[in-house]
Amino acid sequence: HKHAPFVYNSLRKECEAHVQSVLEALVPLTADPFGFLTQIEKEWQTHCNQLLTIRSIFLYLDRTYVLQDQSLHSIFDMGLHLFRDKIASSPSMERALSSGLVMLIRMERSGEQVNKSSLKSLIRMLLLLDLYPKIFEESFLSETSNFYLKEGEQRTEGSALRVEDYLVHCEARLAEEEQRCKDYLDPATSPKLLHIVEGALLKRHLPLLLEKGFQGMMDESVHRLGDLRRLYGLCERVESLDLLKAALSNYVKQRAGECVTDEKNEGNMVKGLIDVKAAVDRALEECFRSSEAFQVSIKESFEFSVNLRQNRPAELVAKFIDAKLRTGNKGGDGDEELENTLDRVLVIFRYISGKDVFEAFYKKDLAKRLLLGKSASIDAEKSTISKLKTECGSQFTNKLEGMFKDIDISRDIMAGFRNSAQVQGRLTHGIELNVNVLTTGYWPTYPPLDANLPRELSEYQEIFKSYYMSKHSGRKLTWQNSLGQCVVRCRFNKSVKELAVSLFQTMVLMLYNDTDVLNYLEIEKATGIESKELKRTLQSLSLGKFRVLQKEPKVKEVEDTDVFRFNSDFSASLYRLKINNIQLKETQEENQATTERVFQDRQYQVDAAIVRIMKSRKTLSHTLLISELYGQLRFPIKPSDLKKRIESLIDREYLERDTSNAQVYNYLA
Repeated sequence: HKHAPFVYNSLRKECEAHVQSVLEALVPLTADPFGFLTQIEKEWQTHCNQLLTIRSIFLYLDRTYVLQDQSLHSIFDMGLHLFRDKIASSPSMERALSSGLVMLIRMERSGEQVNKSSLKSLIRMLLLLDLYPKIFEESFLSETSNFYLKEGEQRTEGSALRVEDYLVHCEARLAEEEQRCKDYLDPATSPKLLHIVEGALLKRHLPLLLEKGFQGMMDESVHRLGDLRRLYGLCERVESLDLLKAALSNYVKQRAGECVTDEKNEGNMVKGLIDVKAAVDRALEECFRSSEAFQVSIKESFEFSVNLRQNRPAELVAKFIDAKLRTGNKGGDGDEELENTLDRVLVIFRYISGKDVFEAFYKKDLAKRLLLGKSASIDAEKSTISKLKTECGSQFTNKLEGMFKDIDISRDIMAGFRNSAQVQGRLTHGIELNVNVLTTGYWPTYPPLDANLPRELSEYQEIFKSYYMSKHSGRKLTWQNSLGQCVVRCRFNKSVKELAVSLFQTMVLMLYNDTDVLNYLEIEKATGIESKELKRTLQSLSLGKFRVLQKEPKVKEVEDTDVFRFNSDFSASLYRLKINNIQLKETQEENQATTERVFQDRQYQVDAAIVRIMKSRKTLSHTLLISELYGQLRFPIKPSDLKKRIESLIDREYLERDTSNAQVYNYLA
């Protein structure tokens, strides 16, 4: 036998001649890529079938001689190589194959129907012939880039761009390309293809999409959670979450900043911040997968915005809590709703850098609620204190807890006072007295306002004082007349009414037990009330909702020549009437005084921090000292103010400047 080499070589020559004749006949068709593709697919299928038949005929040759000689291709592989070499040697066929396949895929992308099985067969042919990268992949990826760059530009230009629709389109296009890879492309092409589509269609236009659409999505986030979820997913896909995070940060700064800086509508500042926070939190949880990086960004953005106005947000947060604790759950869904509201407010409180300002105003408002019985729920009050304690530590709430303790102790003191037989024998005027004994350090500082109390009231004060001092010797009692409250029975021509009034209002009304008409100077002399306070008191009695005094002339301002007449014909439907205590309403002066007290406290804290740092370091440069102070102080302060405190400590000989370098400080033991 030994004719195997001859048979193999002869077979190869016959196959080569046949392939050449078949493919040369296709060269004229290359001018029409679609016609060429149809014909070459047909010839490819025929060629493969013929190779299978030939291999079956020469199976013995293929499994003996060919298998033993590693330099020879199997009969089937030989046929593939011959087909490949003929295509590779014809530039026109390569171009026709490349352009035809790319055009078919472009048509499919444009929505036209194409023969996917034919596409799959031809691309499989290129893969088997190892011509896929050379003939198809490079030109296909280049065409993909051009197609999607053009489509992206067309869809994003102009004012008609709807970002949410564009994102849906991007998502659909990416899904199409993924399916295309599964249907007929080489799996190795998939990451390259998707990277090009993501870059040309999405990443390239992402800054514009965020600029034009993100704010609207967030403003309507309740109804557009799906859009935000899609945006996050696409940004994550193209590794551009930092851009989305920056857009979210800018959005929070803008919306929260608008709430804080709108001085005309600052009454709604806290509610606005709560609403912004709630919307952002919902988007974070439901759309941004509770990303830790996004949480940090949101926190930093709120901190920046809330502190755009120094001190005022802290004051308004305290006022908001005051209003909620006064009204309780009226109009709400119960105690649980009140608790939820307080929790949301305390989140805003967490962002405030000047927490000492909040503490000062909160303490002042808490004092009014406790002393005037304005608190809707003591449980809610204590719950709020507990939350503040958790947030800021026991030192922050120490004085606030002391205020509650004073009220409880005062209740016990009054129970003993009323049960004392010795005291009861001296109470001859039939007046019911209730006293709150306040520890000076816990409560806000109230300016002492002297007044000529009616004899009945001053006697009761002395009786209580002697009783209290007998129980607690060595203590000093200072009466705060401005905080006194009374209920007085007043007889008018038509009826008898009970009036809930302040102590100063009571003093004025009791003057009319002896006369019906008094002028301003007579009232001032009889009561001894400070002029400004007296004028407010007279305004509340003669110009308010319940006018038990008649003022002449009937103008708002009170002058020294004004006359006040008892309104004996006064009438009202209710038996007990509350006459608003104008002097207890917060004034600009009170706010200023509170702010000044906070500033004074801050000075002490700054001084203590400077001494503490210098005591441990002994010698320190000005720059390093300022840097360490900013690390320790929990409230905003200007470098110029720090410099003033350093100069003050130098004057008081806690520090000295270094003799060789004025920018270096030495600690003086």
